[in-house]
Amino acid sequence: MANDSSTAVAADGADLLALVELALGEAKTLGASQAEAAISMDVGLSVSVRLGEVETIEYQRDRGMAVTVYFGTRKGSASTADLSAAALRETVAKACSIARFTAEDPCAGIADPDTLATDIPDLDLAHPWDVTPERACDMALECEAAAMAVDKRITNSEGAGVSTHRGVRAYGNSHGFLAAYPGTVHSLSCAVLGAEGEEMERDYWYSTARDWRELEDAKSVGRTAGERAVRRLGARQLGTMKVPVLYTPDVARGLVSHFIGAIRGGSQYRRASFLLDAAGQQVFPEWFALSERPHIARALASAPFDHEGVATGDRELVSGGVLLGYVLSTYSARKLGLRTTGNAGGTHNLFVHCRERDFDAMLALMGRGLLVTELMGQGVNGVTGDYSRGAAGFWVEDGRIAYPVHEVTIAGNLRDMYRGIVDVGTDIDARGGIRTGSILVEQMTVAGA
Repeated sequence: MANDSSTAVAADGADLLALVELALGEAKTLGASQAEAAISMDVGLSVSVRLGEVETIEYQRDRGMAVTVYFGTRKGSASTADLSAAALRETVAKACSIARFTAEDPCAGIADPDTLATDIPDLDLAHPWDVTPERACDMALECEAAAMAVDKRITNSEGAGVSTHRGVRAYGNSHGFLAAYPGTVHSLSCAVLGAEGEEMERDYWYSTARDWRELEDAKSVGRTAGERAVRRLGARQLGTMKVPVLYTPDVARGLVSHFIGAIRGGSQYRRASFLLDAAGQQVFPEWFALSERPHIARALASAPFDHEGVATGDRELVSGGVLLGYVLSTYSARKLGLRTTGNAGGTHNLFVHCRERDFDAMLALMGRGLLVTELMGQGVNGVTGDYSRGAAGFWVEDGRIAYPVHEVTIAGNLRDMYRGIVDVGTDIDARGGIRTGSILVEQMTVAGA
């Protein structure tokens, strides 16, 4: 069955490439000097259960095309979910009509030919999972049951879910680039609530992978969700103080996301970043390093080329604590007088280099402070770097977890926080496009929410 699905994905890719060629040919016929088109197709199954009952079973089938044309430096874009030949021609015509009314922009245009990918590596991203709705529901029910069985104080559930998606993305432009690649993503998740007296706490766990065979088993995901919810019972608030803060890996990736947002080309050329013109500057401690590795087999953020067909490749973003360059698309690179870094559409597998301490050793290094396991709210200012988030986690004394904490706020400034990173742990979380261990920040303001 898996081979049949793989063949279907490959066939979809070939069909989509033909449609991309049709759109590009139509743009040329209508007089566009340059054009690019991208078509994506995604099919999937998602099920959810709650309190032992199946709640939803959903099939998804999404598809669409976006086309952009250029008449000199005038740009027009249009999109459609109808992939018939007539609809594609009409969409291209609309884009051409729009372009004739837009202002000239000297930075507009498709990626330069010498930046485009010429070798498309097979990154082993497609592993279709022919799971039936019945089997998916059984897995979700098993996951939730394992969570509820952890402790009698687990009294309620937000549910468990299983999802599987496979898709293909095809892209082409008038420089002759034409390529497609398939991908799959599968996940299993559970969230439950524990109660003790009038107090109620919620927590969750999940597993996600390109290859369904690499998912954690359902019982393990459920048990972890249940254990996490129970250990938060008896949570206290804290007074206002300045203490070290240790981020667990799943929340530490947010610190990296804020950094990437600040060094994106759009933030730089719009002059809207707390790290404005920071390339070449010491942003982190001298031992800190951050790398991009787009070609890791089966990784969730791997890609053989970016959304403009530009080749992706290994890159060091930070070395010795120094920012080596920005995250750029073709347009943002031109606005800054630089060269694209192959990041149209985002970054690909960021690695925060760890040192030698495991999680327990990171707790010991902190000694006394706050361990953050969950963040709430969006209190981050990308222009000033001011940072204020609701948080929950655990108070740590003498290098050991003492008791759970909730309804607190942690605050600081990201520039100071980055320079104040004490260490990065070996407990790396690979469930996403940013892989990092726990991150210890030397000092932040902690206050009752």
